[in-house]
Amino acid sequence: MKLWRKTTVLFLCICCGILLYCKPKANPTFEKDIAPIVYQHCSNCHNPNGIAPFSLLTYEQVKKRAKTIAFVTKNRNMPPWPADPHYSSFVGENILTQNQIELFQKWLQTGCLPGNLSKAPKTPEFHYKSFLGKPDLVLDFKDTLFIQGNRLDKFYIMKFPFELDRDTFVKAIEFVPGNTKVVHHVNGHIIQYETGKKTNIYDGKHIVSSESIEAEELYKQLHVANDDGTYPVLTQSAINYLPGVLPTLYPEGLVGTRIKKQGAVLFKDIHYGPSGRDTFDLSRVNIFFTAKKPKRIARELQMGTLGITDIVPPLVIPPNTVKKFTTQAKINKDISILTINPHMHKLGKSFWAYALKPNGDTIPLIKIRDWDFNWQYFYTFKKMVKIPAGSIIMVEGVFDNTINNKMNPFHPPREVSERAGSMRASDEMFQFIITLLDYQTGDENISLEP
Repeated sequence: MKLWRKTTVLFLCICCGILLYCKPKANPTFEKDIAPIVYQHCSNCHNPNGIAPFSLLTYEQVKKRAKTIAFVTKNRNMPPWPADPHYSSFVGENILTQNQIELFQKWLQTGCLPGNLSKAPKTPEFHYKSFLGKPDLVLDFKDTLFIQGNRLDKFYIMKFPFELDRDTFVKAIEFVPGNTKVVHHVNGHIIQYETGKKTNIYDGKHIVSSESIEAEELYKQLHVANDDGTYPVLTQSAINYLPGVLPTLYPEGLVGTRIKKQGAVLFKDIHYGPSGRDTFDLSRVNIFFTAKKPKRIARELQMGTLGITDIVPPLVIPPNTVKKFTTQAKINKDISILTINPHMHKLGKSFWAYALKPNGDTIPLIKIRDWDFNWQYFYTFKKMVKIPAGSIIMVEGVFDNTINNKMNPFHPPREVSERAGSMRASDEMFQFIITLLDYQTGDENISLEP
């Protein structure tokens, strides 16, 4: 009778598809159970060159933080992944299963057993300050940047000149913040100098405060122009960074950018958020070449703040209110979406984007139920998403300007708006940026896994 009962329980577990959750492993070890999870989901940030404040690479390091790990994984605060995985799926989703969460709990409860450490998975290797691997070209700040701790936002324009042996193709450009506590965002372009047009690309200032200075004057101080006074070609939006963002890497040869052998990465905007104490930054740019000529060139569609679509109603959030705003764009020809980037500031509460096809069907794009200013990603779909001509991309954002919002920069709450596109963290933005291609037959079957 007892055997029958055990068999019945096992049978029910299999039928329900929850066999892994029926009975947690009695004595999980670092060797067999914990190391594989940590190395896959945690170590990418938690390593000596990562953005996290401590490393999780060895048994001792993980054991020391076992209580914290058990707590933050149980609450699903870590690893961070704001997008709702039940609404849409993306490359590199960093989400733990319930079984993995329970293993952390059980490992802590049973004394953090090491197992046979000599048989543990190989410790992952991380290249110096890069999420993508070893870069082909590294561009560092010319000098360490001093940031005064006067609790004010600071904006700069910078250039990183480079000279190569020949024109080439780039598959990825990665910005790596030196000081993640104050770097808020970066918008970067590539200056493309034609041969013989610029004698000294290193001439001029490399960094200038961009507050209250006209763009033309900034470019003069940076000596951006060609020797004859004309301006070089600018490849826009070649590099972007937001809090928590990871660089996008598409399959080899699919999309990319051609760069001239003489050029510079130009940060049209690098924004440092308010700091209460003096600090420094020494960020860098990593460039990854590709031998294959990219088949196609991607472009961007930017909706909302600083974009091509209006926000309805205008983005003004009265104090002590929770308010919804929308923006929408009609697609006039078939497109294929590769990557999307939702963006709001500290009053953001939720974000929802989808496409409404001409026949009324809905194409889900992204849903973020609990907006977190500290974790903003460029989400790449696992396969290109076709949006047919005549569709309308709908975006809804909810903002919380009450005392219940712990991220609210004002106490008591005050009226907040986008202030003509201001990028200060204490103002607001409501953006949806789409990286796309003109549709070609079969795009929806092409994997974007790198």
